[in-house]
Amino acid sequence: MSEILAYSFMQRALLAAVLVGLLCSTLSFFVVLKKLSFLGAGISHTALGGIAIGLVTGIDPILTGSIFAVGTAMSTGYISRIGRIGEDTVIGIYYATGMALGIALISSFKGYYPELFALLFGNILSVTAKDLIFMALVLVLVLFFVVLFFRELLAICFDEEMAIAGGLPVTFIYMGLLASMGLTIMVSIQLVGVVLVAALVVIPGAIANRLSKNYRIMLFMSLIVGLGGSIGGLFISYFFPVPPGAAIVLILAFLFALAMVIKPLIENLCGYRKN
Repeated sequence: MSEILAYSFMQRALLAAVLVGLLCSTLSFFVVLKKLSFLGAGISHTALGGIAIGLVTGIDPILTGSIFAVGTAMSTGYISRIGRIGEDTVIGIYYATGMALGIALISSFKGYYPELFALLFGNILSVTAKDLIFMALVLVLVLFFVVLFFRELLAICFDEEMAIAGGLPVTFIYMGLLASMGLTIMVSIQLVGVVLVAALVVIPGAIANRLSKNYRIMLFMSLIVGLGGSIGGLFISYFFPVPPGAAIVLILAFLFALAMVIKPLIENLCGYRKN
């Protein structure tokens, strides 16, 4: 452990893994409950358009990508509610459009974009102090929103119609959740890339939901899984020739498969003891 942390880039990478692990696993709890998994995948791929705008204009691609991701998330919610179009339809259109825009811009403007590969596939080892500050800021903002509206978010996730009947500001809170998703996904792209980032905001919550229906336990499990996957993947990539992003997602996928197997075994064991 001390040997690994002797390197400054590993120290930054570990801190980034902790920050993003906490951020994604917290939001994953609500993403799974609200069934927004496809939206997460759509936002991540749509963000390629915003990233490409930053690359070809010389503006920080993380900034342009974040604006693009948040705009995509919130406009998806707005169009689906006001226009009465299914969210899956809207995000399907954005998904293709964002990817097409990114490909068109990068292909049309001649130049060498070394950041593109890292943003597509992730490069946690290249995280800078500036990146860490941005991650920490997003984590604080998202956690503040979640803590402030935790009960309201639960109400919307479990029964939105009852939440509306109860007088809750459903649209405002839902838009806040979507904006949080956009920022979270963009921050996480630096770890695992556009291609794999959706896994970080889906798998921890999916595992927790599989193992428990108590929301307190589910949230706790999601946090443990998210942190374990992020940190574990980083350390595996240090000892084996596997990219950190891929290692993180593979660990999470393995834990999900394990949860699928363990749950029926526990239920059978409990049933056997009762009999």
